[in-house]
Amino acid sequence: MKTELVETVKWGAPTYTFDGANIVAMGAFKNHVGLWFFQGVFLKDPYGLLQNAQEGKTKAMRQIRIEGEMKINEVQLLDYVREAIENEKAGMRVRPEKTTEYDISGTLKDELKDPAFKTAFFNLTFGKQKEYANYIGDAKRDATKQSRLEKIKPMILKGIGLYDQYKNC
Repeated sequence: MKTELVETVKWGAPTYTFDGANIVAMGAFKNHVGLWFFQGVFLKDPYGLLQNAQEGKTKAMRQIRIEGEMKINEVQLLDYVREAIENEKAGMRVRPEKTTEYDISGTLKDELKDPAFKTAFFNLTFGKQKEYANYIGDAKRDATKQSRLEKIKPMILKGIGLYDQYKNC
C-alpha cells in the first residue's frame, strides 16, 4: 500500500478518502482525465501541474489534467497525494462561506404578493429560500425566470426544497 487512502465511489467516480474526508477523485472527460484534489489550494505544486477548474468559482479544489499521450509520473503524483493527506491531518481546509442574505429578483418578488405563496416561502428554511431565489435570479431572460417560477411554485407551496430529491441519497 502506497498511501493511507481508502477507495470509494462518489458521484459515480473513484474517490479516495482519509478518515472519511475526500482527498482526491478521478473523472473521465472527452479530452482528458482529471484528478481533483479537494483541498488542492493548499498544495505547493512543485511540478506545476495543478490548475483551477473554474477561475473565480472554485475556491479549494485543484485538478491535474491528463491529456492525450501525456505520461503519468507516479513519483510526482504520490508527492501530491501524500501532501494532501498531510494537509488533511493538519486540518487545512477551505470552509464554505456562510451568507446571511440573498437577493429576491423582481419575478419572485412579484409572486410574494400572493399571501399563501409568501407564507409558504418564508416558512422554508433560510437555505431553501436562498436556493429558490438564486435559481430564479441566475436566469438571464425574463421568460426563463418566469418558467422557473412556474416550475418551483408547487414545490414551495408543499414546503419542498429545490434540491431535496438529491439529499440523503
